[in-house]
Amino acid sequence: MSHTGCSDSFSRMSDSRLSRISVVLFEPQDPVNIAATVRAMKNMGVTSLRLVRPCAYDPVRLEGIAHDTWDIIHNIEHFDDFDAAVADCIRLLGYTARRRAAKWRLLDPKGAADDALTHADDGRVGIVFGREDNGLPNEILDRIHAAVTVPTTEHASLNLAQAVLIALYELHLAAGDATRAIRGPRKEAPPPATELLERYFAETHQALDAIQFFKTRYPEHIMRSIRALTFRAEPDDRELSLLRAISLEIVRFLERTGRAMPERPEESSPRQPRHITGRGTREH
Repeated sequence: MSHTGCSDSFSRMSDSRLSRISVVLFEPQDPVNIAATVRAMKNMGVTSLRLVRPCAYDPVRLEGIAHDTWDIIHNIEHFDDFDAAVADCIRLLGYTARRRAAKWRLLDPKGAADDALTHADDGRVGIVFGREDNGLPNEILDRIHAAVTVPTTEHASLNLAQAVLIALYELHLAAGDATRAIRGPRKEAPPPATELLERYFAETHQALDAIQFFKTRYPEHIMRSIRALTFRAEPDDRELSLLRAISLEIVRFLERTGRAMPERPEESSPRQPRHITGRGTREH
């Protein structure tokens, strides 16, 4: 069977800002929804699909549901964890039906499309969707830069593939000409990748732990607010490097002055015991 038309379409998309958009499905549970997502992508001009721990599926069966989409199906990427799936993304927009206490930037699908295309000028953007039963868990929502909700009635129960189609439809409209050339960089320094952002959060946690900032505060709540603040500020790569240097220097200062170091961020308890302090272990 000839796929010349598919190949030509895929080639044209390589010059579009939409080629820097990746749909990320976190633990999809139904192959039909994966196929419907592929169909939506083909119709709206998005070609990159990343699956995190998906259910078992047959690629041939997917194309049987979503006809003439083998170019997308053949290039589906699989990941064992979410961080690996979005490591190269500079912007993450997560679709969710829930509102959270943290002060995330909240967008509707149209606003999300404008946001995604603006950032696509500088790098890859991930549009993230959760499981069919429970959506995106908190640990994934903690990693997104802005949350997206679809305005509905109080029923608020969209199928996964329906949510994907709404998101990509708005992207398609906002892009205008899907073959629009990618513009040059707008900033002196590029946006940081997700991997560097996660390093920054870990180093910030360690520095705050070292100065006993969590002594009377819950680390999870503080770090969630720092994440929200950072994502709203949108620091570029150079600015994030400065923030990382500050955190690292705090830790190095304590090492140089012989003060005891707390446990690593991933090993620390929700609230540090009061008797574990730098003052109590310093030599006199």
